[in-house]
Amino acid sequence: MLENIKNPNDLKKLEIEQLSLLSNEIRQVLIDKLSNHGGHIGPNLAMVEITIALHYVFNSPYDKFVFDVSHQSYVHKILTGRSEAFTDESKYDNVSGYTNPSESEHDLFEIGHTSTSLSLACGLAKGRDLQNENYNVVALIGDGSLSGGEAYEGLNNIIENNSNTIVILNDNQMSIAENHGGIYKNLQKLRETKGECENNVFTAIGFDYYFIEDGHDLNSLIEIFKKVKNCKKPVLIHICTIKGKGLNFAEHDKEKWHWNFPFDKNTGESKINLDIDYNELTGQYISEKLKSNSNLVAVTSATPSVFAFNKDRREQAGKQFVDVGICEEHAIAFISGIAKAGAKPIYPVYSSFLQRTYDQLSQDLALNKNPAVIIVFAGSVYGLNDVTHLGLFDISLLNSIPNIVTLAPTCKEEYFDMLEYSLKETSFPIIIRVPGGKVLSNPNYKCTGDYSNINKFKIEKEGSKVALIGIGTFFNLCEKIANELVTNYKIKPTLINPQFISGIDKDLLRDIPKNHSLLITIEDGIIDGGFGQNIASFLGMSNVKVKNYGIPKSFPDRFIAENLLEENGISKKQIIDFIIKNLQIKND
Repeated sequence: MLENIKNPNDLKKLEIEQLSLLSNEIRQVLIDKLSNHGGHIGPNLAMVEITIALHYVFNSPYDKFVFDVSHQSYVHKILTGRSEAFTDESKYDNVSGYTNPSESEHDLFEIGHTSTSLSLACGLAKGRDLQNENYNVVALIGDGSLSGGEAYEGLNNIIENNSNTIVILNDNQMSIAENHGGIYKNLQKLRETKGECENNVFTAIGFDYYFIEDGHDLNSLIEIFKKVKNCKKPVLIHICTIKGKGLNFAEHDKEKWHWNFPFDKNTGESKINLDIDYNELTGQYISEKLKSNSNLVAVTSATPSVFAFNKDRREQAGKQFVDVGICEEHAIAFISGIAKAGAKPIYPVYSSFLQRTYDQLSQDLALNKNPAVIIVFAGSVYGLNDVTHLGLFDISLLNSIPNIVTLAPTCKEEYFDMLEYSLKETSFPIIIRVPGGKVLSNPNYKCTGDYSNINKFKIEKEGSKVALIGIGTFFNLCEKIANELVTNYKIKPTLINPQFISGIDKDLLRDIPKNHSLLITIEDGIIDGGFGQNIASFLGMSNVKVKNYGIPKSFPDRFIAENLLEENGISKKQIIDFIIKNLQIKND
């Protein structure tokens, strides 16, 4: 049947019984692709019937659909002319895992962060009303995303608009892991009473409220959608679904199957053998630290997987583990308060999500110098590569905030040495930027547990003519460049591990011009406003040429890390060629 669905209009020609058959077919198509390709599994399997019913009743793209976080948009893509990207293995990567206007007129926004759909939909409705148009605006949001502060702001102002905005609340009783927070107690009461609970947060705000107990019943969905279509005021439809619907092991282990690598669709066994990573090593470390330090608390904003804090580790930690839900702004203020009270919070977070909370980093944490610990994961070209999840901006972001000390370890040993230090520091907040890529071990690294000499760079090898400063992930590249310069060109460069990226070592840099004519910096992030440009600015009046390597200010999408680096001159050969050329120019 799917072969005959080229656009949503084809869907409208089907009978209800045929729609049910189509839902089964789409679910199987999803399982086939996801088992071969990986992706967001549980959220999309839960949304099959809701998406079919939406396109059956409404008229996209005239009516506007806004998907929150896009984790649940695969079926929408299938029904809007992109089914080949799900049925033809050679075309799997023709579409992104998120809504994308460049792919289809049915996608309005590029969205990959949570709790955004309500505010975007609110703006669409306002713009529509100002232009005296009359299309429907439909915002989809999961119960997990409802914990985010922006979601509350959107709910509040949708009521203020007081015009057609239809909110679809997909309630599968899960975020990535289990939900946490007071609003979920109300959702539970609403589920238990089939929407009849007297205390209803949505009607209290001002929504017309509808409840659907079985979100996989196409008849119920179509009936309600027809009822609210072309409504004149805000409506919220609370729909209960099963995350991972149709894939047995995904239904039973919803957390694991929120997203996953390619897998055997019959057994659930992974098709990829993964090496131990910094996430798992961090989870082991924090779990052990919690046992010996009752003053320590691990905090997450709905992503316990970022530090491999599985259900067993969470249960063992007890009250020393807190999941605040999808609300990074609250998380930063929360850990600042914990630190002020004299306890020690540690907050692992993805780089892409840390950028959601700039003001709290600045005002609530740094201004107050409260000694919380933040561990930043996937801040690297070797991290997530979807345009909505880039981890390339945190160095520039953090560089502008005073009173935060940001550390950039180069290997496993240095990383855990910095962690040991950060847990003892009591004067200021510390951020540790986990290296990207595979775990690198340096058995010769001398652990001191002391990084109190702030912004003091570490000279690993003394040399002349050229100095190499490699930040975190790229220190290893600098080592390789230094070794080849010695071996093939008889040039012994100075090799520097800065360790600190929130400041510069002015004393060391003042000495560089004495016996160097060229200084190279390589950083794993956006070059504009980054670490290297701070050094270039400091040495601007000296006779040393400074070359900064990094990624230009941009939104690269679904890139291959090695290709992106080479495009920007960041390879051993390219950098050595640049060094030799420039040294020769000077000698000439």
